[in-house]
Amino acid sequence: MATPAILHRHLRHAHAAPPQQQGNHVRPHRLWGLQHLPLPGGKCREDPNDTALQRDCTAHSVLYDLGQNTFRPLTIQTDPWCSSGAVLPDGTLVQTGGHNDGDRSLRTFSPCNDEKCDWNEEPNYLLTRRWYASNQILPDGRIIIVGGRRQYNYEFYPRGSSSSTIWLEHLRQTRDQRIENNLYPFLHLLPDGNLFIFANTKAILFDYKRNAVVKELPEIPGQDPRNYPSTGSSVLLPLDENQPFLQAEIVVCGGAPRGSFVLAENGTFQKTLGTCGRINMNHANPNWVMEYMPVPRAMGDMLNLPDGDVLILNGVGLGTAGLWPSQLGRGCTIPRPFWSRTAVFVLVGGSNPHVGYNFTGVDYPTDLSLEAFSPPYLARDYETVRPRIVSVHENIGYREQFSVAFAVPEYVHSSVVSVTLVAPSFTTHSFAMNQRMVVMKLGEVRELSLDKYEVAVMGPSAEKIAPPGYYLLFVVHADIPSSAMWVKLQ
Repeated sequence: MATPAILHRHLRHAHAAPPQQQGNHVRPHRLWGLQHLPLPGGKCREDPNDTALQRDCTAHSVLYDLGQNTFRPLTIQTDPWCSSGAVLPDGTLVQTGGHNDGDRSLRTFSPCNDEKCDWNEEPNYLLTRRWYASNQILPDGRIIIVGGRRQYNYEFYPRGSSSSTIWLEHLRQTRDQRIENNLYPFLHLLPDGNLFIFANTKAILFDYKRNAVVKELPEIPGQDPRNYPSTGSSVLLPLDENQPFLQAEIVVCGGAPRGSFVLAENGTFQKTLGTCGRINMNHANPNWVMEYMPVPRAMGDMLNLPDGDVLILNGVGLGTAGLWPSQLGRGCTIPRPFWSRTAVFVLVGGSNPHVGYNFTGVDYPTDLSLEAFSPPYLARDYETVRPRIVSVHENIGYREQFSVAFAVPEYVHSSVVSVTLVAPSFTTHSFAMNQRMVVMKLGEVRELSLDKYEVAVMGPSAEKIAPPGYYLLFVVHADIPSSAMWVKLQ
C-alpha cells in the first residue's frame, strides 16, 4: 500500500485506472479558489464569467501514482463539483456534469504510458444539466446517467441519435420539497439486466431498454430518507457464480431522519440512522430485512472487500450532508465527513466541512491528505496463508475457461480458494457508482510444485453479471486475498 500523499481539497472521486497506468488515480476538484499546485508550463485558465477566479493558474485535478507516491497536475476547464462518472470498457474514465459551467460537460481521461495524457472536455455534450446525478455502466458498454438536481429523467453516453432525455417518474415522486433527498440515487445493475433504482425511501426494478417499471418495491421500513442530503450508502453484494442460483442482494445503510436538514439549518442536529436494509432481488416478492450498524452514521462509505466483507467507514453521527455540529471520521485517524472518499485499495481521502478553504484556527480544518486503511486480512499473522498470483491471462472472455497460478506457503484446501473480479468504481457523496464484485466459477485446483498451485476458472457467464471492461482479479485463500492483477474482460 502506498504511503498517503498530500493532495488538494475537494477530492471528488476515486477510481482505479486500467493497466496502461497501473496504480494511478485521477482526482478532479471543484473549481473554487486557488489550489496549492500550479499548472505545468505556466498554463492558466482564463474565464471572464467565472464566479470565483477569472484567471487561475493552479491545478484542480491530479494524477496520483500509488506505487511511486507521486502526482502530477492535470488541466480541467469546467466545474466538476458534485459530478458523476464511470469507466468505459477501454479504460477511459468518463465524468459527467457538475456545477455552473460544468453542469452539461462531458470529460474523458484516457490512460497513457507517458506524461502527456490529460482531460478532454466537451462543455455542452449532455442533453441537460447533471448536478448530483448517478451513473451505471451497462452490459453493452454504454453509460446510463440518471437524475440530478430537479432532473426527473435519464440519458445515455454515448447518446447516439437521441436528442432528448427520457422521463423517469420515480425521481419526481421521490423528491421532498426543497430538501429533495433523492439526489445521487443508488443504481445497481442486476443479473437479469434490469436496474435497481433507489431514491429517498423507495426503489423500483427498471427496464431501461423499454423505459418501463418492472416492479415497484416496498418502501424501506422507517420511512427515513437515505439519499442526498440525508446521504446513506449502498452496495450490491458479491455475485457468486458458484451458487446453484445467482443471488442478487442489495444493502442500503445509514442516512438521516426525515426533516433533519431543516432542523440542522436552525441549529438542531438529530442523531443519524443506524439501520441497514437488505433486499434479495431473487425473491418473487422482495422485501426489506432490517439490520443494525455498530454505530449510526450519515455520509458513510460502503465498500465490497475482496474477501467478501463490506467495509463501512467515514461519516458523521449527527446532522446531514452539509450541516452537522461536529465531524467524526468514523474508523479513521482524521475526521472524514463531507466529500470524503474511499476506494478499493483502501484509500481514504479528503474532507472539507467549510464553505471555503479553512486550514487553521478551527477544530476540523480542510484536509488534503490520503490515508491507507489496512483491513484485518493484511495483518502479518496471515502471511503463511496469503496467496500470491504468479500468472494470469491479461484478457479473459465470457464463458471461457482460463487458469490462474498462485503461490501460498501453507495451502489449506481447494474448498477455501476463490477467484474474484472487482470493478473500478467512481466514488462520491458516499456512493461508489459501478461498484461490483463477481466470484467466478472454479474448476479443479492442482499442485504445480512446492507451494505453487493452479486453479481453473470460468469467465463470467454474461455481460449482465459483469459488464465488459477492466477488473481487479484477486485470488482468495482461507479468507485472505492476494494482491490484485488487472485483467480485461471482453
